[in-house]
Amino acid sequence: MFKKRKKALSAGGLAALTLAASLTAAIGPSAEADDLVTHHEFQVNCTVHHRATDDPIVFPNLPGASHEHSFVGNTTTNAGTTLDTLNAAGPYQTTCLNPDDLSAYWWPTMFRGDQPVVQTWAQTIYYKSGILDYQAVRPFPPGIRFVVGSPAATQDAFRTAPGAVEGWECGDSFHNWDFPANCPVGTQLNIRYQAPSCWDGVHLDSADHKSHMAYPVNGVCPADHPVPVPMLEFKIAFPADGDLSGIRLASGRGYSWHYDFFNAWDPTTLAALVSHCINGGLQCDSRGFDLYKPNRGQVLGDNYRLPGRP
Repeated sequence: MFKKRKKALSAGGLAALTLAASLTAAIGPSAEADDLVTHHEFQVNCTVHHRATDDPIVFPNLPGASHEHSFVGNTTTNAGTTLDTLNAAGPYQTTCLNPDDLSAYWWPTMFRGDQPVVQTWAQTIYYKSGILDYQAVRPFPPGIRFVVGSPAATQDAFRTAPGAVEGWECGDSFHNWDFPANCPVGTQLNIRYQAPSCWDGVHLDSADHKSHMAYPVNGVCPADHPVPVPMLEFKIAFPADGDLSGIRLASGRGYSWHYDFFNAWDPTTLAALVSHCINGGLQCDSRGFDLYKPNRGQVLGDNYRLPGRP
């Protein structure tokens, strides 16, 4: 599991805390801790389903044209994947806890020498607010897709990228912009990397699979990408420890880390989670439940579906 450490608040988190503290002071001592906003997120937990040398965003309809990726989410994802094929899979055809999340998520497979480093447990993908005004975040439109990071990045480009959170980490070693030389036995090699969260409001894709998206500037979406959508943060763990000299990604060194997202959520379910958890200032699990604010309820049932769905 990931090691829990204290982490500096983002500008958005700091602003939210400051605002909440001000409101609490103004209301008086009777204000409940429930009103304090420290998070605005929910998480998706998915296991790896298959590996393949496909990339339906970068190399559509060209099976075998890519380096190898590990795919989570929709079980049908392949080189010919479209929004229609993802939706056609139907509920529960996903490795995510949420049966109505038919989205496809993938990243380059890790290898130790010629052997894949197999991930056998659920990986965590956070949906967060990337802007200060977390109540303005809107759900992803159906079919939007994009690539985060670049297999061609240099180490310096990876280090200075707006999406880099803490780079690679294991044990007490973090802020590594390439793989560390060694990880303590029994630890895991982890990576966290944030996606852009401002959409141009028009295009579901672009020629470079990035230009229709942008990162916020000082917590605000730029004028040419005015629509705030959830900020994805992939928090991925690999069972790799000891001497890491033989570790590589299918795309190259550690700084070639990147990932892809192809949205095929049930729109009503995604909208409910965004409204309750992100706009509501909660720290939700995959059911839309905040353990620290239980009186706020949960948006999905114990089957991870909207009430009334079997």
